[in-house]
Amino acid sequence: MAHNLLAWFLMELHCRILPGAISLPEMRSRTTAPTSAMNDQSFRFPIARRLRSSPPVRSRRPVPKPVLIVLHQEHSTAGRVGRLLQARGHALDIRKPRYGDPLPETMRDHAGAVIFGGPMGANDPDEFVKAETDWIGTCLKEDAPFLGICLGAQMLAKHLGARVYTHEQGRAEVGYYRLDLTQAGRDHAGEAGFAWPSTVYQWHRDGFDCPSGAECLATGGDFPIQAIRAASKVYGIQFHPEVTPAMMCRWSVRGHERTLMPGAQLRHMHLDGWYQYDPAIRVWLDGFLDHWLKAPADISADPA
Repeated sequence: MAHNLLAWFLMELHCRILPGAISLPEMRSRTTAPTSAMNDQSFRFPIARRLRSSPPVRSRRPVPKPVLIVLHQEHSTAGRVGRLLQARGHALDIRKPRYGDPLPETMRDHAGAVIFGGPMGANDPDEFVKAETDWIGTCLKEDAPFLGICLGAQMLAKHLGARVYTHEQGRAEVGYYRLDLTQAGRDHAGEAGFAWPSTVYQWHRDGFDCPSGAECLATGGDFPIQAIRAASKVYGIQFHPEVTPAMMCRWSVRGHERTLMPGAQLRHMHLDGWYQYDPAIRVWLDGFLDHWLKAPADISADPA
């Protein structure tokens, strides 16, 4: 019976669309009428009634707070880190103190803060460098999530009293380099539920020592300290998980001279490394951000 109903509906549609076509009543007069009384009436689909019904009630979740993004060049972006934060519902509050933007007096209205890299150094005398370095104390005092990337990590180390230095032989890490976890890094990764990548993208010629009271999570070659944790949600990393292929191309063209420094990798090796190593970096970044943005109540509720 269902097949007959569908066939009649299609014939009626055909008759309404094509002028001169045989109408459904005429077609019925030329065929044997079905025995079911239901089919003597025109068939109506219940779709419209369903569409008019009230939508299901959904529970409202609180809107996530924005994440503070500190950048250091006019056209800098937060790259993949920014995109993944937005995918989690966080707006990006972008500040550039180098160009006069103020930093917040408290982290009460932000879910976290990220200070990114730049061509300057943590030891430079510029007033904005000192202001950003001092401001990190706000995150430490309020136990707010903080992530320092490259220059941001060096600022964190300097704020905590550690040495920030240029390699004594003028070497740099520009390209992809091996990352080795310490025992503290392995333990923390197990507790946090993510796996660190074994090779990461670097773009720096300065390094830093591990500050007193912080723990070193990962080490490297020419610059031994690669990742530190200074509080429950305060991290510093030398490498660049935010980089995209477009950023990589831009950096290696505009900063071509860096790729020629001792220890650096030539430009053509960077994109090859992206295809080989980036999938693991992306997986780590996803897991890291989930852990970094968890509220304390969420963390305490995790099974031991």
